[in-house]
Amino acid sequence: MRHVLIMAGGSGKRLWPLSRADMPKQLLRILGGRSLLRLAYDRLQGVVEPAQIWVCTGADYADVVAAELPELDRGNILGEPEGRDSMNAIAWTAAVLAERDPDAVMAVVASDQIMRPASTFAEALGEGFAVAEADPHALVTFGVVPTTAHTGYGYLHRGEALAGRPDVRQVLAFKEKPDRSTAERYLDSGEYWWNSGMFVWRVATVLDQLRQLLPDTYRLVTELAAEPDQLAVIYPKLARISVDYAVMEPVSQGRTNAYVVAVQLPITWHDVGGYPSLRDQLPWDEHGNAVTGTAVLVGSRDNLVLNETEGRLLAAVGLRDTVVVQTDQITVVAPLGEAERVKELVAEVTARLGATYA
Repeated sequence: MRHVLIMAGGSGKRLWPLSRADMPKQLLRILGGRSLLRLAYDRLQGVVEPAQIWVCTGADYADVVAAELPELDRGNILGEPEGRDSMNAIAWTAAVLAERDPDAVMAVVASDQIMRPASTFAEALGEGFAVAEADPHALVTFGVVPTTAHTGYGYLHRGEALAGRPDVRQVLAFKEKPDRSTAERYLDSGEYWWNSGMFVWRVATVLDQLRQLLPDTYRLVTELAAEPDQLAVIYPKLARISVDYAVMEPVSQGRTNAYVVAVQLPITWHDVGGYPSLRDQLPWDEHGNAVTGTAVLVGSRDNLVLNETEGRLLAAVGLRDTVVVQTDQITVVAPLGEAERVKELVAEVTARLGATYA
């Protein structure tokens, strides 16, 4: 049976102070009154039944996720007692599914991405399922056709197409976020896709890759699936590692009996990781300003201005390429070009003032 895991962990510190310790970015209703998590869930309608949709999130957010997705079975929400990076969220869910459905095929999607049109995404996801169902050695990812030489995304170096599947390519290598010149070379070559961070595989296959590559992780998640009451004891023992480093890159290098392929994803795709990408998703006025809440700007261009405080005015004169965020407790101001460093700012605030403003 086909299942889909929505990854909804992390606190989204690059969107601080909109995103706080008690309200992660995937639950913020910042796009048309809907949260990123709700958008991710709605994209799956018609792909799988609600009973086959799973969400892995922080244990502290499990009740909020349940309220956001009331149609989702509460047992399909897995709450991590602490974040241990993507591999462990995926491995834990895979082990749980293996207990219930040994023949399960599992897709992994993110809760902080914007994809248009949704129908193209659904078709690509169906193709990914079909590939994984046809070959137990296939680990499937999705390559977004790049439109710019983006330096904020990882890349997939693609090879030959699978027989009979022109939109599915072998993955020769995973590439880290490049510098500008490298990104331009990738784009000009036509041989690279953006790494979407989404996957499809048989549950038995990904667990077998773990057994070969990370035997301790395999042992612990298998034990956890059999003894769920030991979550708080077992989960912190898992080595913190991403799925790319743990499985996808080693497999693409030929270190196991599996192989990696990518399904072409020709969509408009944005990873809403920080304020610059959020600005791209909001409507702009005639001066390039994206504004929410009560705000008045004079002589200002190309800004992101977010006022989340009822009854307070945010006013600015002569701003250029700036992020201004106002909440009840916190005001943040940063050049758009430096906005990705907000995560550093959160760390400094926490170091100086404790967790009050985290």
